[in-house]
Amino acid sequence: MAIRFIEDLPIEGKRVFIRVDFNVPLSNGAITDDTRVREALPTVRHAVARGAKVILASHLGRPKGVPNPEFKLEPVGALLAELLNLDVVAADDCVGDGVKKLAQELRDGEILLLENLRFYKEEEANDPAFAEKLAKFADVYVNDAFGTAHRAHASTAGMVKYFKDKGVGFLMRKELKFLKDTLSRPSRPFVAILGGAKVSDKIGVISSLMTKADVILIGGAMAYTFLKAKGEQVGDSKVEEDSLRVAKEILKQAAERKVDLLLPVDHIVAEKLDAGTGNEVAGAIPAGLMGLDIGPKTVEEYSRRIKLAKTIFWNGPMGVFEKEPFAKGTMAIAQALVVSNAITIVGGGDSAAAINKSGLASKISHISTGGGASLEFVENGTLPGIEVLES
Repeated sequence: MAIRFIEDLPIEGKRVFIRVDFNVPLSNGAITDDTRVREALPTVRHAVARGAKVILASHLGRPKGVPNPEFKLEPVGALLAELLNLDVVAADDCVGDGVKKLAQELRDGEILLLENLRFYKEEEANDPAFAEKLAKFADVYVNDAFGTAHRAHASTAGMVKYFKDKGVGFLMRKELKFLKDTLSRPSRPFVAILGGAKVSDKIGVISSLMTKADVILIGGAMAYTFLKAKGEQVGDSKVEEDSLRVAKEILKQAAERKVDLLLPVDHIVAEKLDAGTGNEVAGAIPAGLMGLDIGPKTVEEYSRRIKLAKTIFWNGPMGVFEKEPFAKGTMAIAQALVVSNAITIVGGGDSAAAINKSGLASKISHISTGGGASLEFVENGTLPGIEVLES
């Protein structure tokens, strides 16, 4: 099924509803990371340059369906105006007669930013009446918010049926290129690197990658569930006891499919998470100690596999990278990615944070803007917010 891109849509002189992801982190009302706003700029600039009447809509934070001054989009509007060097009209609501009037009065090339969509519980509930109200503001629909495309909300799914002309912006197009086109037909060897805390969060994506990847490298706390499932001693490491059966099944499937699923052979351990230092342990982890990072031998083997790869997908850190004694494994994997000759795709969330911390983000082929969305897309091959755009 074909998805249209903003370049192919008739937006000149039209009111164009663009669902963006302006869910930026705030501290005392100030934006602490403007990445998501900057990522939306190419699509907004394109629409303005073609004379569209631009209506931007986003959520921010978790206001739980009621207006909350803490989550107003006013700081985002101010930043957007500064980055674009254009006036941005900030509405005090996202529906209603006042917003309708502002939308009707827009001139070609002007921008209206709606207030936080999640000030209404109807947004997350995908309420049909709320979706219709949003749709009535515009003639054309564009989704450029990949980070919310895995949610069937009013602004990402429900309102789309009211538009004949609909498509995606440049950010969504880039996500589709790498997560769909590249991963569905990867250059080989294809190496998948999975970390993070829970096996249960990644059962689906591991199963999907099992049919595509040549090598799967496991790190993070989830590795200890796999190691215990193999009968190894993991000390006091974090283990999902109710996922041991699933972990055994995944290991069995990998062997049957001849996929190299590698687990850490050594670890950086400590008695507690707040320890000021860690010690190297190879093999079994003694009682009273917990694994908090992959060890140097594991880093060496994982880096060797990464060097041989032509396509790499990474989601999830190798250890508690936020704490300096347990960050070396994750940083080493980041370094291995950038010196490889592979197409490198990082699946958002903590992985993106780790890459940014390493200072190597500019050397990665693609860093997804959606953590959960990227995982669900790799698992299912589509998302609710993408399915509704296919025609």
